[in-house]
Amino acid sequence: MKNTYPKHEKLKSKTAIDLLFTEGKSVSKYPLRLVYAPITPETGEKIKIGVSVSKKYFKKAVDRNYYKRVLRETYRLNKSILIDHLDQPYAIMFFYQTKDRLTFQEIHKKTIALFEKFITTIQEK
Repeated sequence: MKNTYPKHEKLKSKTAIDLLFTEGKSVSKYPLRLVYAPITPETGEKIKIGVSVSKKYFKKAVDRNYYKRVLRETYRLNKSILIDHLDQPYAIMFFYQTKDRLTFQEIHKKTIALFEKFITTIQEK
């Protein structure tokens, strides 16, 4: 599988985002949080993902954009963990929720742990 983050995997639908915040469930691994909800398959994608960094913690857009790039990159490198274990399509929002400035390596390790926790959570259902 290619380690890419193509356009069709990006979460852009307002209805899907609203669904996440109204009916979505959450999994956390400090400082990351993943909110997810099952969606109806549209064109065969298994996953739609978006990233967010709070303005509350990072006032400057430069800093928020840096952490959003890091989150997208860690997803791109580890998306096989998710896609190999999903049985139905999910909309996922990926949050960075602290003012601590972690390095890429620390965020990468936390992302792997968060994805594994998410997989065990959905398999328990």
